[in-house]
Order: sequence, then structure tokens, then C-alpha cells
Amino acid sequence: MIQKLKKHINKNLPFLTESKLLIAISGGLDSVVLSHLCKTLDLNFALAHCNFNLRGDESDSDENFVLNLAEEFNVEIFIKSFDTNSFAKKYKISTQMAARELRYDWFEELSDQLNFDYILTAHHADDNLETFLINLSRGTGLDGLIGIPEENINIVRPLLTFSREDIESYAKANHIKWREDSSNASTKYLRNTIRHEVIPKLKEINPQLLQNFENTQSYLNDSKHIIEDAVAQIQRKVVSIEDSLIKINIKKLLKLSHTKAYLYELLKDFNFNEWNDVYDLLDAQSGKQIFSKTHRLIKDRDYLLLEEINNDAILNESEESINIVESDKQFQTHLGILFFDNIDKKSANIDGIQHLQSCIYVDKDLLKFPLSVRQWQKGDYFYPFGMQGKKKLSKFFKDEKFSLIEKENILLLCSGDDIVWIINNRADNRFKVDKNTNEVLKISITTN
Repeated sequence: MIQKLKKHINKNLPFLTESKLLIAISGGLDSVVLSHLCKTLDLNFALAHCNFNLRGDESDSDENFVLNLAEEFNVEIFIKSFDTNSFAKKYKISTQMAARELRYDWFEELSDQLNFDYILTAHHADDNLETFLINLSRGTGLDGLIGIPEENINIVRPLLTFSREDIESYAKANHIKWREDSSNASTKYLRNTIRHEVIPKLKEINPQLLQNFENTQSYLNDSKHIIEDAVAQIQRKVVSIEDSLIKINIKKLLKLSHTKAYLYELLKDFNFNEWNDVYDLLDAQSGKQIFSKTHRLIKDRDYLLLEEINNDAILNESEESINIVESDKQFQTHLGILFFDNIDKKSANIDGIQHLQSCIYVDKDLLKFPLSVRQWQKGDYFYPFGMQGKKKLSKFFKDEKFSLIEKENILLLCSGDDIVWIINNRADNRFKVDKNTNEVLKISITTN
């Protein structure tokens, strides 16, 4: 096994030989063998062990075991104790999911702080098959059928080409000791049921199961690359990005064969789960929207609009407005920072254009302080700069073809009940600088 691993690393993972490595070690068979193999290959590594405090004295004995192993190898070891059950209850997730999040978050923290190049885990071919079957049983797309990647950013799994039988045979032949996790024998977890009851039956039916599975995954990976190329071409045709807003052209998307499949590929990385609801948005009325835990997807006329959920906006539904006093020189909004500068009248370009989209000049004497920043409301109107008469904001937004999301993000700068500026859009004519102006106030915004 050692020669096969050495050959595999030299051919497919040569960077490991020159890197600083952190091995995730539980004390079980797989991670202990991985550590022995890395020691034999003279790789530069340290060990990291998580004590999840789920099995009482057994968890503590695992910790002592890996401490002794680190001393035997003369390598550095890091150990962290977690209250896994409390974490699971707090975030309303399973104990297994809690342990996974705690484990990988800590590994990444160690990697960042101590400059480890890669984190090694001891996943093997049987683990890969188990993951495939779990995903298959729950329902999944192509990504779920591909299984565990050998490389995922800085996580590397060098034993994926070896079976559990290979690893155990190596351990016994080399008189390697390891710890048995009693929870692995329980079939209350889906993975253990598949491990102990399903896979042995499949191996009885076909002794070449793992080899055939490895070939199948190779074919699936090739298919994935073809799909990614096709999606990239379609993406250029139907998707546009404006600032942080992603727009999907519905008419162009519906002209494609397999529209539902393309929509899934375009949106699969944004944590949506109810894919029938996503697809139904194509025929829904404008304003219909659905949410994932991180993003919002909204139907707006001929487009689907995708944006990240923003919990940091300075105004929300419970805040009608925020005041700005005359001495304020800048003010933070979710659109960006507003700046207020008293300037010389001559530099205001009275005879030319008095404002740009992100900058306006107003007659300061016409303002009533404190000014206010608020969201727009139904019935709001203003006097557009350069025009005669007033106009409802709803009509202005329609004429300017604002999307629903753009309208939601609009903020108004007001003097009393009067709108001074649709921030970062249009100024009000009533506050313009003219020949009678004495003091000029420049108001600008630096967008996020």
C-alpha cells in the first residue's frame, strides 16, 4: 500500500511532498493509518484531534491515544474539546452535522493561523460509495452522485483510491493499533445502515463493486465537465450582472430545450431547495418571490432577479426615517456614504448641469434641518430636476424601468415633507442653485 500511495501522490498530488500538512485524526483505523503512511513517506505534518464529548470516557481515551501517537511520531498535535450537543441544539441541526461544522471550522482556523498548506482527511473508497448511496437515497443532482472530491480547495483526501479492506490489511500487517468508535456499530444513523447492511450485500452480488463504482464516477465527472461547458455558454446568453444583482432573461431561457435543467444549473449554488417553486416563478406574476437561507429570487416582468439577502441595511421596515443635522458631514446608508460639503458658489456650475447621478448641488437656505433619509412610500411625488411640474415616484420608477428590487432599495433625502433627492438617481428641482442662491451645499454619495 505504501508504494501504491507514493506512486499516487507523485502522479496526482505531488504538491503534498513540499507542503506543510495538517492531518485530521480521530484515533480510528483510517486516520491512524493515514498518519502512519505520511510518517513513512517522511511528509511534513502535524495532527489535529477533536474531542466532541459525545461518548464519555471513550472520547477521553481517544484523546489520550492520539496524544501518545503524536509523541511516538515526534510531531506537533492540536486538540480541541467541543460541547457538540449544545451547539446542535442552539443551531437546530443534527449532532452529526454539528460535529462536521465544528470540526472543519476549527481545521480552517488552525490552517489560517499556523500557515498549513493543506488539511488531510482519511476518506477512502468505501466512504465515497456510502456518500453516493446516501445522496441517491435522499434525491440529488449530478454533483451529489460524483461523491467526495479528492481535492476541495485546501482539503485533500489521498486515500480515496483505497478501500476499507486495503487500509485494515495494511494496519494488521504492520501491527498498527487504533481505536474503535462504538457509535460506528449503531445502525440508527443512515450512513452506518448503508455501511453495515447495504454495501456488504452489494459486494456479495458484485465483488468488483468498488472498482466499477470508481469507473462510474470517472464517467460522471467527464459528463459534469461537458455540462459545465454547456451551461457557461448559456449563461453568457441569458444572465447579466448589474452591481450585485443577477438577472436571468426568462424569454431567452424558455426558448431552450430542458429549461428546468438549465435553471437548476444556474441557481444550484444559491442554496434553494424547492426547485418546483423556482421553476414555477417563470410563469408567476411580477412580484412573486422565494427565499433560500442566503438569497432571494424574484419575478420581475421578463426577468428573474437574484440578490443576496442583506441584513445590514441601515433602514428597515421598523424605521421610518433617520435624521441628519446640519453639522453632519457624512452619513452611512445601505447604498453607501452620503457626504455634505459647503462649497463656493462659483464651483457649483450654476449655468451648467448642477447634478450627476451620484452628486447634486442644492441651495442650502431652502433646506430645513434636520434632513431625513427614508424609504419611499406610495403616493410620494417630487419635482424632477430640469422639468416643470411634479411627478409621482411610482410613475418615475416605471418610466425609468426600475426593477422591483431597485425600487425596494431606493432611499430618499428629504427636507421636511419635501424630497430633495432620490439618492443616487434624480434631484428635485425646487432646491436647485440659481442666481439668488447664497450658500451652496454639495451632496454626494460613495456607493458600496
